[in-house]
Amino acid sequence: MGKQQPQLSFWQVWNVSFGFLGVQFGFALQNANVSRILSDLGADPHQLSFFWIVAPLMGLIVQPFVGAASDRTWNRMGRRTPFIFAGAIAAAIGMFLMPNAPLFVAFVAPMIFGVLMLALMDASFNVCFQPFRALVSDMVPASQRNVGYSVQSLLINIGAVVGSLLPFLLTNVIGLDNTAQQGEVAQSVMWAFYIGATVLLGTVLWTVFRTKEYPPEQYYAYKGMDAAQVAKQNAESKPVLERLKNFFALVIHMPVTMRGLAVTQFFSWFSLFIMWVYTTNAITQHIWGVDKKWFDQSFLSSLDAIPLEIVAAKGAAGDWVGIIFAAYSLFAAIFSIFLAKLADKIGRKVVYASALALGGISYISFMFFQDLTPVDVNLLFTQVTVPMGALYLLLPMVGVGIAWAAILAMPYAMLAGSLPADKTGIYMGIFNFTIAAPQILSALTAGLILKYVFDNVAINIIALAGVLMLCAAISVFFVKETERQEA
Repeated sequence: MGKQQPQLSFWQVWNVSFGFLGVQFGFALQNANVSRILSDLGADPHQLSFFWIVAPLMGLIVQPFVGAASDRTWNRMGRRTPFIFAGAIAAAIGMFLMPNAPLFVAFVAPMIFGVLMLALMDASFNVCFQPFRALVSDMVPASQRNVGYSVQSLLINIGAVVGSLLPFLLTNVIGLDNTAQQGEVAQSVMWAFYIGATVLLGTVLWTVFRTKEYPPEQYYAYKGMDAAQVAKQNAESKPVLERLKNFFALVIHMPVTMRGLAVTQFFSWFSLFIMWVYTTNAITQHIWGVDKKWFDQSFLSSLDAIPLEIVAAKGAAGDWVGIIFAAYSLFAAIFSIFLAKLADKIGRKVVYASALALGGISYISFMFFQDLTPVDVNLLFTQVTVPMGALYLLLPMVGVGIAWAAILAMPYAMLAGSLPADKTGIYMGIFNFTIAAPQILSALTAGLILKYVFDNVAINIIALAGVLMLCAAISVFFVKETERQEA
């Protein structure tokens, strides 16, 4: 009979996930600005999704290996925290270097350097992501699972709010330049990445030094398992082919809950990927009235210089993407406060499906907010003039934020109870397939859909994302929840 795992105080739960705030700070900066950076460095809009394929590809490769390794790792730093710490250092290096791509032109083309740094950041973020998810499962008892992942969702979204807003704040409060000619990176974006790297390292160090992971004997006693037997199994040296065979056996025989969630994850993450890649293009065209030809690299390459009004409109629209991304993260953070209680009261499925449906409707509503009338907006810390349609976009961000909060918490809360305690890390890594695969497929197809189906009118592909999110909502009701099957 296993010992009863102790309840954690709120601040202990907080410390377990605090580093995720910094990781998401960096990830939010990437989401809101990488399309902008790559476009300024010369990327064709039809090919943007191909560059973004780096993110899910890194997750697909990195997370299962990190999950398996962290399951077997017990050292002075802990079980999961060594990977979190190493990933944070590598991510910070990428964040410092990426906006400086033009400085390395003597050695490598800025575009190539930018993509390499994107790959480094994404690989490093993924080294952090999986252990953070598993750390909550390790440290938080089953009765606090909804709270644990809801707090993690709250911290993720606090980081995302500040990260998304930062370039805008640096432009409109500090006064840094937000415009860039072809082959350059805006000054506000550069400094945002420097600050983001610093915050990432600071918050991860907080989790590493404030969270004491259970030693193997204590951990497995809480899970009702024999620590000596698990250690013996982990110490066995197996040929590479046998390890691969065992890995694929885990995939084939994954818990039924994971199978059901995979369908929901497919639709929701395909949709999210479209939003991250094409929102900047969509609102620049639809809200700021910039013709689609100004996103055509063959057309731009025929010009001596891009007109200043077009550069200014793209810069303003790019900044506003940071505002609306921060807005949905803020609404997600607020909703995360109530998420655990709602899930406890009316059930995870109802909360999850309702949130996804609201997100889908919100994406589709983007199409109805086209109004070029200039309006002065007081954002407390500054005042800006934007088209009225841009201001209206804050309304659907409520629904997008609620959906995002649920996506960050509910699948993991539903999944954690079905995973064997000695394989939580590797199964969390395998579960990342359900995040990475739809994004890779979206990366391979979204640009073609934009070009050949929607004639490069980017707002239409955002509406498509809404339809896919509605499909995700429907699929939730087919997920079968099960409880942990102890190995």
